[in-house]
Amino acid sequence: MPLFLATSGLSPARVRVSEGGFPSFLPKEVEEIRDPRARELAKRIERVPVKINFSKNPIMTSCVRPLRQQSMEPLVFLHGFDSSCLEWRYMYPLLEDAGVEAWAVDILGWGFSDLETLPPCDVAAKREHLYKISKLIFINASVYAEGTGNMTKLPKFVAYAGAFVLKSLPLRLYAIGLAFNKIPEGLYLDWTNLGRLHCRLPWWEDATVSFMIGGGYNVINQIKQIKHKSLIIWGEDDRIISNKLALRLHDDIPDSVLHQIPQCGHIPHVEKPELVAESILEFLGQHDKSKNDSVGFSAA
Repeated sequence: MPLFLATSGLSPARVRVSEGGFPSFLPKEVEEIRDPRARELAKRIERVPVKINFSKNPIMTSCVRPLRQQSMEPLVFLHGFDSSCLEWRYMYPLLEDAGVEAWAVDILGWGFSDLETLPPCDVAAKREHLYKISKLIFINASVYAEGTGNMTKLPKFVAYAGAFVLKSLPLRLYAIGLAFNKIPEGLYLDWTNLGRLHCRLPWWEDATVSFMIGGGYNVINQIKQIKHKSLIIWGEDDRIISNKLALRLHDDIPDSVLHQIPQCGHIPHVEKPELVAESILEFLGQHDKSKNDSVGFSAA
């Protein structure tokens, strides 16, 4: 459920690497990941300082930066709920090979940023963090959700118990089964471990509870205010968020294009990366001709 948009550049910080070539701040379990594309992208993850008002020190934010930076505005890839920049392991190289300059940035509270100081990770904090990176238009497959509902009233010990279940192997195995129409042979457990890799960081539970009791995303009344040209990408066989919402989103955003990916589940940029990259490149070509001020892409 990500978004990609134009942004300004960020300054990378140097980090140590492990014997396997991975940044030392990644959980040690990254060494066990078998997916070659995930391993390649993980080795490129860096942390960059992002100064935000609610923290005395800059948040060292995890991201993948382009190998070649150009003068044109790059794209930003934002992962979905409780995920990381490794979500882009298949599509990022395709767009990079096509000459597109892109950053894959971890959203505050998820991914592999340094949150040792335990900053707030509610919606307001996530919004400010992203705004400091770039002035984004945030479109997401869950835009029709009305926040986290009754979770805001949970006692903290119950919320922490829920976070523990959320990162558990059985639940993640179930979620992976729902998310994809077809998983390559031998990668079911590997993709599950990859999806929960960021949950092994010591501050993940605190960040998750902060988001849960903070109310979550609730932007349903703002969707029709979006005037920018937008591309909506959706898997036709999405079993987590119905593709009927793709049609609704297409209707609610006047200047939007909808591409539904056949035989594809909830994460098309992992399951059908070639088709998603093709849609984005075609859309970018049309945008260059129209010369609008900005563009947005949403995939689910």
